[in-house]
Amino acid sequence: MAQSILSLLRRLNRWVALAIGLVLFLCAIFVLLDVGLRKLGASFGGTDEISGYVMAIVTSWGMGYALLELAHVRIDILRGRVGALGRSLFDLFAMLTMAGTVTLIALRCWPVLDRSIANMSRANTPLETPLWLVQGPWFAGWVWFAIVSWLTFLAALMLVAKGEFSQSEAAIGAFGEEEAVL
Repeated sequence: MAQSILSLLRRLNRWVALAIGLVLFLCAIFVLLDVGLRKLGASFGGTDEISGYVMAIVTSWGMGYALLELAHVRIDILRGRVGALGRSLFDLFAMLTMAGTVTLIALRCWPVLDRSIANMSRANTPLETPLWLVQGPWFAGWVWFAIVSWLTFLAALMLVAKGEFSQSEAAIGAFGEEEAVL
């Protein structure tokens, strides 16, 4: 059960990663075209604003992928000095903390989006972008990250409860510099 949850999350997040990669690629082309147009004395305008929105959205969506790829930074000074059970408990504590923090962030993002919708807020820029257009996908990315975090925590908890410490470590462990170099 735990491995099927992790496999499903990895498959879904690969699609998310491909989608955000495509969005970043399109954003880069947009910026490059605008730079080229500036050489000709014209401009689309707003490329800095749009690229900032894109970065906020793809960052929130990319966090779930980074979690499953063990790409988040962790300080593991104590973790390496204990056995498999101790490492698993440190990993579970780290995942619980991550899931709780991300959930709190997602919950605090909702009032921002809700207020923008209620007030029909627009960016204070020449584009006057309706903020809900940006904050909606941004909020959804944080919610996705929270869901991925909790499901990953539960899957790892199931693995630890069954004594499958190496599989738990493969799912949520931290790897020191020595291991990353090899």
